[in-house]
Amino acid sequence: MSLRLGLPIAAGILVADQASKWWILDVARLPEVGQIPLFAAGPFGLDLTMVWNRGVTFGLLSGEGAWNHLILALLAAAIAGFLLRWLVRAENRLTAVALGAVIGGAVGNVIDRVRFGAVVDFVDAHAWGWHWYVFNVADAAIVCGVLALVADALFRPKPETKEGP
Repeated sequence: MSLRLGLPIAAGILVADQASKWWILDVARLPEVGQIPLFAAGPFGLDLTMVWNRGVTFGLLSGEGAWNHLILALLAAAIAGFLLRWLVRAENRLTAVALGAVIGGAVGNVIDRVRFGAVVDFVDAHAWGWHWYVFNVADAAIVCGVLALVADALFRPKPETKEGP
């Protein structure tokens, strides 16, 4: 059951992520434009802003070395493989959906690292002059999936145990 639920989620995230990056690069031509304002309401705003992320989360471990992007891609692929194994044994629907989201996002970013040597990030959310890190569909799926896994681990009802005499 868990594979039938998680794999389509992973595939859907992967398709949405790669389609959005194709649109950003080839249709909107964001690398040439730089930034496209989408929404502004008072102190809140949302823009498309082109960033090539050569590191991992929040740009950590970014480097310009010839092998840096391949090492990060292999690491992400290994993590996706571990998560796929976990997905096979997922105990409930929430875990299967969350793992599917994380796997789809991880594979989407691995594809970027192999193709471009960096991940295409483009969503820039900001409020009161403070900008969150620029992210993409894959990143959002990974964060939502991890939050769902944490919530499931913290709040899932404990199974009833029989108490002896």
